[in-house]
Amino acid sequence: MSSLPAWSSRTGLRLLAVLLTLLMTAASTTAGAVTAGAVAPKASATPDRPRYDVKLRGDTDGSHWTGRQRVSFRNASDRPLREVYVRLWGNGDDGCGAAGRPSPVRVSKVRGGTPGRLTVNCTALRITLPEPVAHGERTAVAFDVSITVPGRNNRFGREGAFRFLGNALPVLAVHDAKGWHLDPYVSTGESFYTLASDFRVRLDHPSALKVPATGRTWTRPGRPGRTVTHSVAHRVRDFAWAAGPFRTATETSPGGVRVKPYWSPDKPATGVRLTRQDGVAAVDRFGREFGRYPYGEIDLVMTPGFGGGMEYPGLVFLGTTEEVGAVVHEVAHQWWYGIVGNDEYNSPWLDESFAQYANARFYGWDTVGCWSPDDWPDDSAALTNSMAYWSTHRGEYHLVYTAGSCALADLERALGADTMARLLKRYAHDHWYGVSTTADFKKAAQAVTTRNLGPFWKQHRIR
Repeated sequence: MSSLPAWSSRTGLRLLAVLLTLLMTAASTTAGAVTAGAVAPKASATPDRPRYDVKLRGDTDGSHWTGRQRVSFRNASDRPLREVYVRLWGNGDDGCGAAGRPSPVRVSKVRGGTPGRLTVNCTALRITLPEPVAHGERTAVAFDVSITVPGRNNRFGREGAFRFLGNALPVLAVHDAKGWHLDPYVSTGESFYTLASDFRVRLDHPSALKVPATGRTWTRPGRPGRTVTHSVAHRVRDFAWAAGPFRTATETSPGGVRVKPYWSPDKPATGVRLTRQDGVAAVDRFGREFGRYPYGEIDLVMTPGFGGGMEYPGLVFLGTTEEVGAVVHEVAHQWWYGIVGNDEYNSPWLDESFAQYANARFYGWDTVGCWSPDDWPDDSAALTNSMAYWSTHRGEYHLVYTAGSCALADLERALGADTMARLLKRYAHDHWYGVSTTADFKKAAQAVTTRNLGPFWKQHRIR
């Protein structure tokens, strides 16, 4: 999510940590085919190669969307697949709702399987398949979906006339060597773990609304007064969109990426200009450093009151002031979480720390001595803790950003800048569209040096 401004000393970093804690707390309340040379998700991760076909119709202001969703998938496991789970992450803050106020995301008329009861605070729906799906075989389930945007300013929420639909579309849960991942929703940080998927989405909406969305998008006239926004996205981990009376433009980066900024009319002009400038520069720079951006298009959605930033494949939500905001950090997430996937609930540092390290390098921050082992609050704190820990230690969650980016900066100094650059580019290449773990990164780092990195991992609490 949100990024840090520059630091120049440990004292300054502690102050920034406090500021980040406040920001994240505020945000929590307001706010597959594989290319040549890439490594596929681990064989036990299933259902894989999902394809989502979605048709939704929005109401007058984009607050309510209804339609049909179909998802086909393959069983990559050696064992027969007898069930799937669909995650309704949009219910995370509201759970099962209350009398007269149903859950924001509802699924009905399931075909291709038998639905069970909603579990995990109404964020997980088990669908039992009519017959076991053998290894390598494909099947599909389909259902009606109803999405009502909540009244809060958040990644799934609203701000004035603008609607944000992040984590609103139901997606498949993952089953791997640890079983089904049915972790609870967290409002500070992320709970999400998905495999690279294809999406074909048709959004029918009033013509007065602009609808930025994941993927390559284009519009066609619909019924009188309405427009249909089409989007196609390949090998992405989620699909998000927004709706509102945005102003918009289109530009192409020197590296050939189409960048489409969307902003509210009351956005500070300086902030819009700087966000566009830094967003274009970041997508090209990170493409050179980590591997070329593969999606062709990225949308920058800017409103004045959004808390920090939130990343989705090919689209980011940004609260932009005259001093820009979190655009570079969120663009870095296109690689760290998006292209190089991770289990965000159990290993949040693998995307947040890496995105913040990229952010620090982009801005040329001084990271010498930015963290010390003495700065850990107690023995239970570790950079590699899961969201089960951070969600109950919210005052410490900034460590994923601060201590994590400092640890990677220290690793760069230990290995040398050129070696670190080769490490990250190779690491990204080896896990392109796949899923990485802490063990994978430690192994990759150790492979580029004769130095024993065991003491380094211990010092930085990378366990």
